[in-house]
Amino acid sequence: MTLLETRAPTVRWFGVVAVTLGIFVIVTTEILPIGLLTPIGSDFALTPGRTGWLMTTPGLVAAVAAPVVTLVTARLDRRLMLCALMVLLAIAGFLAVAAPVFWLELVARFLVGLTIGGFWSIGAGLAGRLVPDRWAPRATAVIFAAVPLGSVLGVPAGTFVGELAGWRTSFAALGVLALLALAALRTTVPPLPPLKVTRAAVLRDALRGSRNAVVVTCLIVTAQFATYTYVTPFLRDVVRPELIGLFLLVYGVAGLIGNLIAGTTAARNLTATFATCAALIAAATLLMPVVGRSTTGALLLLVVWGLGYGGVPVCSMSMFAKAAPQSREAATVWFTSSFQAVLSIGALLGGLVVDAWSVPVAMVAGGGCAVLAVVVLLWSRTQEVPGT
Repeated sequence: MTLLETRAPTVRWFGVVAVTLGIFVIVTTEILPIGLLTPIGSDFALTPGRTGWLMTTPGLVAAVAAPVVTLVTARLDRRLMLCALMVLLAIAGFLAVAAPVFWLELVARFLVGLTIGGFWSIGAGLAGRLVPDRWAPRATAVIFAAVPLGSVLGVPAGTFVGELAGWRTSFAALGVLALLALAALRTTVPPLPPLKVTRAAVLRDALRGSRNAVVVTCLIVTAQFATYTYVTPFLRDVVRPELIGLFLLVYGVAGLIGNLIAGTTAARNLTATFATCAALIAAATLLMPVVGRSTTGALLLLVVWGLGYGGVPVCSMSMFAKAAPQSREAATVWFTSSFQAVLSIGALLGGLVVDAWSVPVAMVAGGGCAVLAVVVLLWSRTQEVPGT
């Protein structure tokens, strides 16, 4: 009987909660610039597109870091790695607070990207080692709930604090929260030596089987972050600035509900669930430039948008896991890498469109990309065995 198995059930779950807290801080740190895009840009005298580099940088770094960190640290204790990455995230938060020039903000975001790539690739698949097998699916759902919770709690709270006390205060709070997550990981997660070293050959095999998952993820994540990255400048023309945090909170709550629904329905029919999520994102972004010009219209479309995007991470991860069942860590690596790469590219492309034309044009372009994702998913469904 292992040390983990002798612990009381409640104590075992403390480690799951610690990993969830770590991912919550990571997700909030990564997407918080969406809510603070305008004040940050004003401070550095930048256009929304240029300020959007704060979303592009960590995504690109994380895309490379996910496989590289996994391979380089394959023989190290996983708890040690999680703790080291939390230290890096705290440093990034405090550097963002102190940076007097924009390029130093980008350095901080580079550190955020390293944390994302490493922590997600290692932490997202640890549930089965933190709790007994019969509780692993529930623990995995708890860990992935950190994604919508970052939108529900993290971004609205950070936006609210940023509007009241300045955007740097929000990043200072995240630096402190990263240190709290570090303490929780160090005290509740047991030593986790690698059970199976993830080699380059394993990553290659997993990638070959994940081509469809990569294509769909690229399309839907591009659609999401080419548009949602610039939702704050759009909302500033519709509602008072102090209400933007509330609107993002509504979006986040809808995202949490979407995550819970997708977590249930994806187990029965993954492709149909993913296609529905993509269709909701397409509808919200295509209608936003027209219907979203009123306060009520914008709020309703944010609910639809949140419901759709809330299910995307769990659907995407499920596709990768299904395509590479022989190695959960390898599947998580490619999920993280593709998701983050396209997140950054989507934010960059959206910024180019916003600077060249306008936010509504970016919304329409992203909506078209989401429609393509629906088409690909429906086509792939015809190639599947019924019920998969």
